[in-house]
Amino acid sequence: MLKHVETKQEFLDLLKNGTVVLVDFYADWCGPCKMLGPVIEEFANEVDPSKVSVTKVNVDDLEEIAAQYGVFSIPTIILFKNGEVADKLVGYRPKEHFHKAVQKLL
Repeated sequence: MLKHVETKQEFLDLLKNGTVVLVDFYADWCGPCKMLGPVIEEFANEVDPSKVSVTKVNVDDLEEIAAQYGVFSIPTIILFKNGEVADKLVGYRPKEHFHKAVQKLL
């Protein structure tokens, strides 16, 4: 299930939920982000939500979070494990790449 984070507190709570968290940092005006959106949505529907949380963060709405994690180019995907950054991917990637990256963390 894909979740859209809209507040900083929501984001912080998500990092504490005990799952591996994949965060898609994007913007509505970003072409590559629009290409990646359906891939992330499909990926979110294929993973076990008790083990992996998939969320999107709009960098225009939550600039502070994007800056805190060094998001300078979008799309940027950051994987968190135990609330810490475990992997960071910049640019479009095929869905299989996300499955492999998450498997390493489970």
